[in-house]
Amino acid sequence: MATQIKFGTSGWRAVMADEFTFANVRRAVHGIAGYVASKNPQGKVIVGRDPRFLGETLCSMAAEILSGHGLTPLMIADPAPTPAISYAVTQTKADGAINFTASHNPPEYNGIKFSTPDGAPALPEVTMAIESEIAAYDADPQSSSKDGERSGPKQQSLDPRTTYLSRLREIVDLEIIRKSGIKIAFDPMWGAARGYSDGLLRDAGITVVAVHDYRDVLFGGHAPEPDDELLEDLRHKMREMGAAMGIATDGDADRFGIVDEDGTFIQPNYVIALLFDYLVETRGWKNGVGKSVATTNLVNALAAKHKIEVHETPVGFKYIGELIKQDKILIGGEESAGLSIRQHVPEKDGVLAGLLCCEMVARRGQSLGKQIKALFADVGSFYPTRENFRLTPEVKEKFTEKLRRDPPEFNGSKVASAVRTDGLKLLFDNGSWVCYRLSGTEPVVRVYSEARSEPELKNLSAAAKAWIFD
Repeated sequence: MATQIKFGTSGWRAVMADEFTFANVRRAVHGIAGYVASKNPQGKVIVGRDPRFLGETLCSMAAEILSGHGLTPLMIADPAPTPAISYAVTQTKADGAINFTASHNPPEYNGIKFSTPDGAPALPEVTMAIESEIAAYDADPQSSSKDGERSGPKQQSLDPRTTYLSRLREIVDLEIIRKSGIKIAFDPMWGAARGYSDGLLRDAGITVVAVHDYRDVLFGGHAPEPDDELLEDLRHKMREMGAAMGIATDGDADRFGIVDEDGTFIQPNYVIALLFDYLVETRGWKNGVGKSVATTNLVNALAAKHKIEVHETPVGFKYIGELIKQDKILIGGEESAGLSIRQHVPEKDGVLAGLLCCEMVARRGQSLGKQIKALFADVGSFYPTRENFRLTPEVKEKFTEKLRRDPPEFNGSKVASAVRTDGLKLLFDNGSWVCYRLSGTEPVVRVYSEARSEPELKNLSAAAKAWIFD
């Protein structure tokens, strides 16, 4: 029986040679091609990738299938950041983009992201339609054009780099960074942003040094995720050169990692809040702020201060992307290190996030740690955390049933309200909260907690774990 290909919050991902096989990739691309052709029989589709193993081969395969469906493939030769591909979709007026990437997943994974003509991640109604096209192809493969069988349009070449970097030059005040004289270290984590963040800074006359600036399909033997414990080489380079900032991107450069001048990792929750405050201050934008249900309420406190509307979404950047497309928000972010801003791509942009942090430090003349303390002094302190817990089948069944009910109290505290935007979020009168989300792909529950002090967070986190297993 054929593997069921399901597109999740950010495309379809699987382990190579297990479920991510040539045969299954063909099925997925046939599904996407069938969907695009049903909307525009003469459509054009961008085909791109991150630096993972066999990326070039997968792109060639996709081009043949797209041509077989009468579509024009726009081929990107080199690895490209997901946000650069997203921007290219809008600039070329393409009918979508197929991006072979597993983002921050470990090196044995690969995946497919599909972007719609607006450059945004495909919404559930689109991925459901693609899954239906895959099922139709499975039922009757002969009805679809075979790979390369029809003499469809010839593939065309596309280089998204120039237009994307030009757009970033319009957004980011590179001159402020240059005048400040700060030095910056950059870690693309062997990924798609190699030559992008550092190239832009270097061209502007800013001192920047990169680590892991070569292709390694094994990403140093671990996931290309710009998280605290994986940024030691970046910290070392920062100390070596006296850098004021360390910026990093994941495998496809849609996520960011930020390290302060003293080597402290600045968690994404705080980066989103800082940049929100900074953009209001420097751009004067007031049209709203977007955040996932699992993202810090420091954003809410700042929104109240600035008299700006908060839009709280389910987890998945596609929902924030919709708000950006409608110009309802000036910035939108998720605690999992994804953000974008108004009049930019409706997709996570890790390159932009790092550059804006450089601008913010340069203009304010303060480290990120000092800026966070200033926010706390202004609107109160917020301490968020996220933990994953694996569940046995018995515990998962029992806990899934438990999540269906709204508890009147939790750890001896009255539950002020229960929010079901995504999973179950319990809010308490003292401003703390806890949110539970069951994974759709593995026996794991993700637990997000936030309290107003560090001791309180420790207690809340322990109670959140106990509530799963009691």
